[in-house]
Amino acid sequence: MTNVELKAELRDIAVARAICKSIRATYVLTFGQIDTYYRVPSGKLKKRETDGEPTEYIFYERPIRASAKLSQFTIYSEEQARERFGSEPLPIWLTVKKMRELYMHSNVRIHLDIVDTLGHFIEFEALVSRDHPIEQCRYSVASLRQQFQPVLGEQIDCGYADLMAQEVDGTPLPRQEPGL
Repeated sequence: MTNVELKAELRDIAVARAICKSIRATYVLTFGQIDTYYRVPSGKLKKRETDGEPTEYIFYERPIRASAKLSQFTIYSEEQARERFGSEPLPIWLTVKKMRELYMHSNVRIHLDIVDTLGHFIEFEALVSRDHPIEQCRYSVASLRQQFQPVLGEQIDCGYADLMAQEVDGTPLPRQEPGL
């Protein structure tokens, strides 16, 4: 699967909620998530534990850039993950815990995230499909970026795990890669 995504620091979560309401984004729910990242040769693999949902394993690859980017991902059940990545435990890299408020605006998921030790972030994820081609998804994300401009801080070019690694042990952030 493919999505177009953009992540940024969130300056004011209350104003972000008000913007969601003003653009008629549909509030879905608030939930906790724990993402355990594993060391794999390429890409990223995380085990996602979401309150009230089955555990998922998500493998993804995406460029490291602050602007909207394409992310290629596959979601596996626990059984599928064992078949794909082996039955031996993988080495754990780190764990990211967050509270997420989920809103939907057309085909775009709006995440208002509070990430342990890192702070507040906003994420837009537009799922690419036959009904929503890449260019339409890019337009939707760019439009939301403009609407949320008053609460956006610095755009983030990497994932929470990379930010957490930097925070925890001083691991350098990944190099900027050319965009898609």
